[in-house]
Amino acid sequence: MIRLTLREIADAIGGELHNADGSEVVTGSVEFDSRAVTPGGLFIAMPGERVDGHDFAAAAVKAGAVGVLAARPVDAPAVIVPAVTDAHTRSVALVGDTDGSGAAVLAGLGALARTVVDRLDGVTVVGVTGSSGKTSTKDLIAQLLEPMGPTVAPPGSFNNELGHPWTALRADEDTKHLVLELSARGPGHIAALCDVAPPRIGVVINVGSAHLGEFGSREDIARTKGELVEKLPADGVAVLNADDPLVAAMAGRTAARVVLVGEAPHAQVRAVGIEIDESARASFTLVTPVGEAKVKLGLHGAHHVGNALAAAAVALELGATPDDIAERLSGARRVSARRMEVTTRADGVTVVNDSYNANPESVRAALKTLATMARTGERRRSWAVLGVMGELGDSAVSAHDEIGRLAVRLDINRLVVVGDGARAMHQGAHLEGSWGEESVLVPDVDAAVALLRAELAPGDVVLVKASKAAALWRVADALLAVDAQ
Repeated sequence: MIRLTLREIADAIGGELHNADGSEVVTGSVEFDSRAVTPGGLFIAMPGERVDGHDFAAAAVKAGAVGVLAARPVDAPAVIVPAVTDAHTRSVALVGDTDGSGAAVLAGLGALARTVVDRLDGVTVVGVTGSSGKTSTKDLIAQLLEPMGPTVAPPGSFNNELGHPWTALRADEDTKHLVLELSARGPGHIAALCDVAPPRIGVVINVGSAHLGEFGSREDIARTKGELVEKLPADGVAVLNADDPLVAAMAGRTAARVVLVGEAPHAQVRAVGIEIDESARASFTLVTPVGEAKVKLGLHGAHHVGNALAAAAVALELGATPDDIAERLSGARRVSARRMEVTTRADGVTVVNDSYNANPESVRAALKTLATMARTGERRRSWAVLGVMGELGDSAVSAHDEIGRLAVRLDINRLVVVGDGARAMHQGAHLEGSWGEESVLVPDVDAAVALLRAELAPGDVVLVKASKAAALWRVADALLAVDAQ
């Protein structure tokens, strides 16, 4: 973060000084985890479901923090944020915020981030949203832009009202590119994040069924995702997926210049001649208005072609050449954990850990990747270990049923469904293919691990995927722990 005194921070957010004269200077990072505080930093006292950051204020200052951003007086130099009465602002607070203090701290944090971003004249803010693929696309954009100047992007999926401003506050006077991921649980959320760090370039990847239970329909999801392009300035750029009709239609909702990406022939940045190798890695010719170049991705899954095109369009807008982009895309690697993380054990078993999160679109993409990887040379036996896909509302049963049926159609050898919440996957597989033991429903992670340890054979390939709440990465971790023993 840029250097600011506690007085300047208080003025920026409309807060009050407490146990401080205001001359204290923040020179370090802004942290909401007291264990991550560094000398000169600012500690954010967030109330939570299990712990309250206010209880750690004194410890954070002892560890080197200059001060604390807090909702109430603490035993440390602090800026006390103003109370929040706006219903919408209160609605986006974190779990456990029973008195609105969490919403107040988030609002203060957002106001501080906006102050910092507004002072960074040389930075270009890039916003990325979509139902799936946001994190992978954000990671690709950052890798393409870093050679062009200092680039800040969030680790993993720091894309909500806490992670978004926290990431923006990582930027300083040297930052040239600030790449941010924007998520939403309801209307107005993306617009609010845009107000924290106004983007000049906005990328919308797709509109799927993630959070369908909260929004009600894909059209409602599209309306919310489109808040990003509505917030772009007239001299900005909206990068839209030409292959997704709901995204392409957002062109009429923005004052910014529109760049379409995809496989469609009318896309300005597109992929032609796509080929998928035995490890499900894509190669293609990148076609742009200023030239073409060959790309060979190191990422697993054909779905990364669309992510790569979106990243390419952003880099092109910021001065990269097609050859630059192709070279960087070909050298790009997975950055965020548990997203198509492919590891092969000493015995030849390949584990595809895509367990960070799941929705119907991302599970379909992962199953297709698994099927491709299993067809290499002498066919490998394929296992799909799948758990519940959350937040699907009334479509939950049909969505899980369709995934089970798809596993049969893709000729996946074994389906292991973990947890009763995903039972419809197991039932769908049986109805589609009259399966017997090819599909099994197990109650929990331990049962899944026991089954796999008993039946996996050298050369098998295993996909592990579910919504975050299922914590199915424990299956992948257990399978890979074999090599560590």
